[in-house]
Amino acid sequence: MVKIISDSTCDLSPELVEKYNVGILPLHILLGEKEFEDGKDITPDEIFQWSDANATTPKTSAPSMEAAMETLRPYTDAGTECVCFCISESMSTCGNVIRMAAQELGAEALVHVINSENLSTGIGLLVIEAAILAQEGAPAAQIVERIEALRPLVRASFVVDTLVYLHRGGRCGGLAAMLGGALKLHPKIVVRDGAMSSTKKYRGGIKAVALSYAKDMEQELRAARPERVFITHTCASPAVVEPVRAYLEGLGIFSEILETRAGGVVSSHCGPGTLGVLFIAKS
Repeated sequence: MVKIISDSTCDLSPELVEKYNVGILPLHILLGEKEFEDGKDITPDEIFQWSDANATTPKTSAPSMEAAMETLRPYTDAGTECVCFCISESMSTCGNVIRMAAQELGAEALVHVINSENLSTGIGLLVIEAAILAQEGAPAAQIVERIEALRPLVRASFVVDTLVYLHRGGRCGGLAAMLGGALKLHPKIVVRDGAMSSTKKYRGGIKAVALSYAKDMEQELRAARPERVFITHTCASPAVVEPVRAYLEGLGIFSEILETRAGGVVSSHCGPGTLGVLFIAKS
């Protein structure tokens, strides 16, 4: 059976990773001089505490080639083909690291790298689709072809509760962050073609904003594939998440409404309270 592997930015819960037998390759998070592996020895809450105490955003980096080789070797040594997902290659060199690791192992023919052109559960949606195909016995070439057809249909977006973290990371100017905070502005960030852009801006408390953001997507949601939708957030409170879940349930579209908490990489850059609704369009 083909092995499905993803870098840690897919933000799948441990339960989903186990259910779909997905291998995870952690990215690195640097808090000053200390380096951690995303999802292994650092939590988003610890990242937020460090970031606030130091008034800066942690640096994140791709896995080392040695770590990628370690992840691949058990499968390539056994002659098992691997389909590997990485965060958008415009955001990280993770995909190239996996390719170099495969080359070093002499296993280029066994390792297929997919540039997700996405992040968080925008990747996770594709990973699950690939894992289901693998469990059904599909060969790697068929899985890659199917995923590449689905990739442009992923709809990934989120609203942020605070602009402070985007400002600290250089993705939002100081004046914009200051005005955004004063006016309680919450931008909607959309991922398209591997890049993030700000679209609509909401105003008010994050509970009302998150629900308005979800409701504004109703037309798109009604045109979504019905298998699953993700609510992915960076420690948003139940008071924010549950109205969004209830709204999605009320649409009567999705077989699964999956809630996951974003990992360290996404949390580092977006800050606490960020929430996204992510799904795959039918066409």
